[in-house]
Amino acid sequence: MKIDGVPYRTIWVNEDGRSVEIIDQTALPHVFRTVTLKTLEDAAAAIRDMLVRGAPLIGATAAYGICLAMRDDPSDDALDAACRTLAATRPTAVTLRWALDEMRGALRNRARDERVAAAYARAAEICDEDVAISEAIGEHGLALIREIAAAKPPGEPVNVLTHCNAGWLATVDWGTATAPIYKAFNAGLPVHVWVDETRPRNQGASLTAYELGHHGVGHAVIADNVGGHLMQHGMVDLCIVGTDRTTATGDVANKIGTYLKALAAHDNGVPFYVALPSTTIDWTLADGVAEIPIEQRSGDEVSRIAGRTDAGDIATVTITPAGSPVANYAFDVTPARLVTGLITERGVAEASREGLARLFPERAGEGA
Repeated sequence: MKIDGVPYRTIWVNEDGRSVEIIDQTALPHVFRTVTLKTLEDAAAAIRDMLVRGAPLIGATAAYGICLAMRDDPSDDALDAACRTLAATRPTAVTLRWALDEMRGALRNRARDERVAAAYARAAEICDEDVAISEAIGEHGLALIREIAAAKPPGEPVNVLTHCNAGWLATVDWGTATAPIYKAFNAGLPVHVWVDETRPRNQGASLTAYELGHHGVGHAVIADNVGGHLMQHGMVDLCIVGTDRTTATGDVANKIGTYLKALAAHDNGVPFYVALPSTTIDWTLADGVAEIPIEQRSGDEVSRIAGRTDAGDIATVTITPAGSPVANYAFDVTPARLVTGLITERGVAEASREGLARLFPERAGEGA
């Protein structure tokens, strides 16, 4: 995607061939800056502190974290320790575990003097694969938007509601939930996006709105609880969200509040789609509510908020009473029965074990 006319991926290797550059998402939307990762600890902190976030980008960052670790020590012990360090940063997103398994598999049987080059090569492949997957998701989702657009009066936009940020900033490029939107916009289809602010970290208001605006896509930021009202009044044609982990039966874990949007969509007959790369499918799980670990994060994310003052300064303020306890559940699980379809790189699947098995027969037997 482009920022001020300059194309960017969200992660890349610098000219020194060693360090890795990322976009610091905690500074958006008010400041665009990049951060250099030089060590394993830098990569782990970037994931844990959410300088990078989104399941695919977390996986890519973890892959480059292994590269940085191998630069310092290419031994088996160092590889295992690096994987443990990175795996502990975010417990919900399954792509993190997948990327670490991929890196371990690429390096385990190689001689120590080959591991650094092999690590960077596999990490680059993971990034390129993610871009291709996201673009394919976009093409399959575009067909859904085209179908809705064809049934509307000429020139009337297709209204899409999103939650959190499953966009370019959550992947290496294109995004998952936003990829169909960008494809539709680039194809000249009228499209408008309702952007949930997505408390507590405001990833919709600060990230999705930022990238849609820079790409020129029509949108409006809404408070999280507005979605049901819009659906009741026929102002939403479809919902598209992302997911950090999907069970083999089609349950999806996404940013807290997704479940409530799915309930509202179900009550109002609005199609509710989840866009996901197959790397986010956990084939070992059948019951998302019971089995997916839900990350609980610092209460500061709820009680404090950052923004730009009228004077132009960036300030963080406290919005809750002193001493009030805060509970901060980062994700919830939407049962498959509320999901219209899963938009994957291989097509749109029914949210069920059978639906996913038809698209991914080579994986369907895992964990059964």
